[in-house]
Amino acid sequence: MVDGFIDSLFSLRGRRAVVTGGSSGIGRSVADALCRAGADVVLVARRPERLRAATEALRATGGSADWLSADLGDRAHLHRVADELLARHGAPDILVNSAGINLRPHLDELSESDWDRTMGVNLDAPFVLGQRFGPAMAANGWGRIINMVSQQAVRAFGNSGAYGVSKAALAALTRSQAEAWSARGVCVNAIAPGFVHTPLNEAVFRDPVRTEAMARRTMIGRNSELADFTGVAVFLASDACAYLTGQTIFVDGGFSST
Repeated sequence: MVDGFIDSLFSLRGRRAVVTGGSSGIGRSVADALCRAGADVVLVARRPERLRAATEALRATGGSADWLSADLGDRAHLHRVADELLARHGAPDILVNSAGINLRPHLDELSESDWDRTMGVNLDAPFVLGQRFGPAMAANGWGRIINMVSQQAVRAFGNSGAYGVSKAALAALTRSQAEAWSARGVCVNAIAPGFVHTPLNEAVFRDPVRTEAMARRTMIGRNSELADFTGVAVFLASDACAYLTGQTIFVDGGFSST
């Protein structure tokens, strides 16, 4: 009885999921969780060798997985990969926008090309893929979009520059997508992770003093781990999320409340 109840809430069997940035970091961890929950997962990122390895790892657990390579900062690539996804797998039920770039020059030195590249990957890609898949989800009467934002959506960190702006805008896009499609069964939410060791934060984690200081700012007393995001991702992708939309959920050990 308990297993059947949990399964009815959280099982993703029969669902198709697309995860950008799914070859490493939070995206890979989320892709693994969705796959283990039963979804057929397609990973989208830039490097074929990493995508191939991640896909093989998902398949090794018994899951269904595929991959497509694309430069998510290039709109032509985004439309190409959307066309390929639709041709090979049909419209997805779940879209996770986890790919991101964080260039860290001081704002004095932030170039227009830095700005454009950051906005392209962090904001334009979720918008374009949302436009390609959101209406189809709405037409089907069911869909989930999960946008990965940041603490910098609501506060400035050192050299937040274009990155902080892009993540604040992505949180706003989350609300706009929710307003547009939720009445037709598409729930759209964002996850704001805590400070976690990923390739995006590698430079910061090389500073043990700063890393420890970030951990002390949480209520739990440690920095995030990749496993901290899997449960909330499965929840947001599942039937259990039917009345939650337009929200940014801070999975950060209480960091945002201090």
